[in-house]
Amino acid sequence: MVIVSCMYSFFWRVFFPTFAAASSAFAAGPIKSFKPPYDTVGSIERFGPAIDALIPANAKIEKLAEGFTWSEGPAWWPQGQALIFSDVPQNVAYRWTEADGVTVFLQPSGFTGDKFEGRESGSNGITVDNQGRLVLCQHGDRRVARYDADKKMFVAVADRFKGNRFNSPNDVCCDRAGNVFFTDPPYGMQTKTVSEIGFNGVYRAAPEGKVTLITRELERPNGVALSLDQHTLYVSNTEGRTVILAIELHDDGTPGASRVFFDMTPLMNKGRPGAPDGLRVDKAGNLWATGPGGVLVLSPEGSHLGTILTGQPTANCTFGADGAVLYITANSQLLRVRLK
Repeated sequence: MVIVSCMYSFFWRVFFPTFAAASSAFAAGPIKSFKPPYDTVGSIERFGPAIDALIPANAKIEKLAEGFTWSEGPAWWPQGQALIFSDVPQNVAYRWTEADGVTVFLQPSGFTGDKFEGRESGSNGITVDNQGRLVLCQHGDRRVARYDADKKMFVAVADRFKGNRFNSPNDVCCDRAGNVFFTDPPYGMQTKTVSEIGFNGVYRAAPEGKVTLITRELERPNGVALSLDQHTLYVSNTEGRTVILAIELHDDGTPGASRVFFDMTPLMNKGRPGAPDGLRVDKAGNLWATGPGGVLVLSPEGSHLGTILTGQPTANCTFGADGAVLYITANSQLLRVRLK
C-alpha cells in the first residue's frame, strides 16, 4: 500500500500528487478477520501514574482485522451490538463483532451516485445520536445523513449551508438534545470540484434542520467531540496549525470564545506518523485524540498522559459498549486496547 496519513488525503495529495491524479480505483484487501488470541502491534507510552488508572499495565494493542484501504470513523452501535466503521476510499462501512469478525454493513456508504471522480467517496466519521441511530458523514454525497435501519435507507440531516452544498463532511458527534456537530474540510470533494461555501467550517445541525456555523477559523477541521457538560466543543485541525481547539458553547448552542486545548506541533516535528484527526471523550472527561504516533490520551486540563503507539498513521477511535475497550482504526487495520 502507498503511504497514507492521519488524514488519508492530506499526505496523499501533498506527497504523491502524481498518483493522486490517477485512477480513483485503489484496491484494498483481502480483508482478514482474526480470532483470539490476537496478534499485537505497537506499544503504550506512559508519562506517569495517571495513565495507569486508564490503561492497565499489561494492556496490549490487539489486531482484530486488516486489509482496508483507509479505515475510519468507528462507532459502537448499541442497536446492532456491533462496531461500525468506514473504509473511505472503498465506499464501504463494515460491521465487526467478536463472533462474526468483519462483514460488509453498508455498500455504498458515502456516495450513492453513478460515478465518482476522486479518491474518497465513502463514509468517514460515524456516531450514534440521542435516539440510538447511526449518523454518518458521507464524503461523496457531501452531506451528513442518518441511516434508517428499518427501511435500509439514508435520510439527510444536513447537506447545505445558506443554500450552498457542503465540501465533504468529515467527522461528527451528537449532544443529548439531538444537535449534530460536524466538520467540513474538502478531503472528499471530487477532482476539479470548487467549494460552493468557500471555506472549511464546523457546524451544528439542530433537530429541526437549521444549520449554524460554529467556526471557520481552522484550515482543515477534522475530528470533533463534546465535553461531558456539553459546553465545550473540541475540534482537531489536520493541516496548518496542528492543534486541538476548544470552543465554548452557550446554552443555546451558539459558539463563544475558543482556545488551543493541545498543540501537537512538537510531536509532529518528531516525525511520528499521523496528524491530528479523530477525537473521543471518556466518562472522566479525558480526551482520546488520534495524532502523531497513534492515540494521545489527554486529561481534561490538556496534560498529555500517554500515547497508544500504533506504529502507523491512525485515523480515529471509539469506546465499546461499557467503556472498557478502545477500538482504533489505523491505516489498513482495526485495533483494540482493553481499558480499566
